Amino acid sequence: MSKPNILAFAGSLRRESFNKKLVKVAAKGAEEAGGDVTFIDLADYPMPHFDEDLEAAKGMDPNARKFKELMIAADGILLASPEYNGSISSVLKNAIDWASRPEHGEVPLIAFKDKPIQLMSASPGGLGGIRGLILLRGLLGGIQMMCMPQHHCLARAHEFFDASGEITDHRQRDIVLGLGKKLVEVVTKLKA
Repeated sequence: MSKPNILAFAGSLRRESFNKKLVKVAAKGAEEAGGDVTFIDLADYPMPHFDEDLEAAKGMDPNARKFKELMIAADGILLASPEYNGSISSVLKNAIDWASRPEHGEVPLIAFKDKPIQLMSASPGGLGGIRGLILLRGLLGGIQMMCMPQHHCLARAHEFFDASGEITDHRQRDIVLGLGKKLVEVVTKLKA
């Protein structure tokens, strides 16, 4: 059986995003568990605001198509989502909206349906991004993703990362590594 193909990304464009750092740690856990992990940065896939008129006139945006193809190819997703004003980032919502659009002959929601996803969040605030994850879980469940039951919110994130992007607190690091490991375990069972 082939290695589980795991796509890892954060819903942030900021270069020094805590969520990019967080999902990279979870990705290490997935690799340790035997996953083949691809990390992408949404900043490398700039997409226009989703607009059905634009889609009708020009078809799917090329970067949106590349992102969607990565989603389709993945057996499971690691996603770290920042919390913006109690919700998710507009760049993440826009990417989801584009990837949800079926092209000619495609099965609806092919990038999402029955795909396991592990959610996490990091924030300098005291709640760690939980309000955004609650909304994100509802959104992803509505497009038929299999949200893993556990998630992790790293509060006061600015206190936990060193200059290389590693989590300095061993307990927190083990929890985040465990998210990646658990996703690979579940994907492996589903593939079998």
